[in-house]
Amino acid sequence: MSKNLEITVGQLASRSGVAVSTLHFYESKGLIRSRRTAGNQRRFTRDTLRRIAFIRVSQRVGIPLRTIQDALSALPDERTPTRDDWASLSEAWRSELDDRIRQLQRLRDGLTECIGCGCLSLDRCALANPDDVAAVRGPGSRLMVVPRRDCAPDPVCENPDRKAVGA
Repeated sequence: MSKNLEITVGQLASRSGVAVSTLHFYESKGLIRSRRTAGNQRRFTRDTLRRIAFIRVSQRVGIPLRTIQDALSALPDERTPTRDDWASLSEAWRSELDDRIRQLQRLRDGLTECIGCGCLSLDRCALANPDDVAAVRGPGSRLMVVPRRDCAPDPVCENPDRKAVGA
């Protein structure tokens, strides 16, 4: 590869605004790739800058690194994502983000109610789980689990594929 098409890890960090340690982490997770010179120094292609921008934007909107890694590895020849790739992936991630928003809204509303009671009393506060009645439904904050879409807004009707808030 032509030397003017490659950049060092320091140049990549400077241009992307990402710490060298983060770049090493991304590389260890397979999110970016480098080649090694004869002197064992990392060299990255310039399109790695766009790949890092894709990773950072995805993280900012709450997409887990594992999901980002899966998306990047699904691209043909592990190429850098294009605008069309981003549109397709963001559409696929939309329902997951909508679910998280609903879960956070339930958490917020529960906290407001809890703070509103003034004392976190066990007989009124849904977050305190009086008498540990939700223990039979598994570990974690079972009262804050996102209900399945086909259920009434009853905390007993849970989505088993989702983790509880605080679990």
